[in-house]
Amino acid sequence: MSRPVVQTRNLSKAYVMGDQTVHALRGVDLTINEGEFVAVMGPSGSGKSTFMNLIGCLDRPSDGEIELDGKPVARMNDNQLADVRNKYIGFVFQNFNLLPRTSALKNVELPLMYAGVKDRVGQAKAALEKVGLGQRMDHKPSELSGGQQQRVAIARAIVTNPVMILGDEPTGNLDSRTSEEIMAVFQDLNRHGKTVIIVTHEEEIAHHCNRIIRFRDGRVQKDERVENPTDAREALKKLPDPDAVLA
Repeated sequence: MSRPVVQTRNLSKAYVMGDQTVHALRGVDLTINEGEFVAVMGPSGSGKSTFMNLIGCLDRPSDGEIELDGKPVARMNDNQLADVRNKYIGFVFQNFNLLPRTSALKNVELPLMYAGVKDRVGQAKAALEKVGLGQRMDHKPSELSGGQQQRVAIARAIVTNPVMILGDEPTGNLDSRTSEEIMAVFQDLNRHGKTVIIVTHEEEIAHHCNRIIRFRDGRVQKDERVENPTDAREALKKLPDPDAVLA
C-alpha cells in the first residue's frame, strides 16, 4: 500500500468580507497517496484554488486538519510552514516565476540555496538534465521558449526531491504541442514515483492524469479514476510538426 502524501479531514476555509462570510471550502475529506498523478478541477469559486493553497502551506484552514507525508501542518506558524514548503513541496506556476536576469542553472539552484545546501551546482544540473535542458543551462529565460521556461520551473520544483509537485495551471500559457511536451515531463516524473497534483481548467490536460478531483461550492463534487490516461508522448506523435508546417 502506498503511503498517504496528503490527508485532509473536515478541511474548511472561510473568508470574512465586510459583513459577509464566504465559505471557500466546506469540510473536505481527501487522501492522495504517494505516486498518484491528480488533476484538481472546478469552476471559478469552486474551492479548488483554496484547496491547493492549503495543501501547499500557502494559507491556513479555518477548521479541520491537513497532514503532509504524515506531518500535521494546519496549526504551524509561518516559519514552520516555510520550512515544510521548502522541504516537502515543489511548485510550478502558470507564469513560470523565473528570475529574468539569471541563468536557468542559477534559477534551479535557488531552492537549494534557501535550504542551505553547499554543493548546489551538481544537483541543479541533474534536475535540468531530467527535464531535457542539459544544453540550455546557461541561457536566461528571455533566451528560452515558453516550454523551455516551464521545464526550468519544473527542474527548480524537483531539485530538492520534494514529496510532491504542485502545479497551478502549468500549461495555461502554452500552445497545444508545448502543453503535451510539459505533460510528458510530468508523466515521466510520475512514472518514476513522484506525486504530482495540478490545477487545470482543461479537460484534455486533466485526462493525462490518473485521477480527477472536481470541486463545486467548496465541496468535492466528484472523485474519479481515469482508466486510460492520455499518453503525452503518443499524443505528440499525432500532432503536426511545426517545422514541417512552416516549410
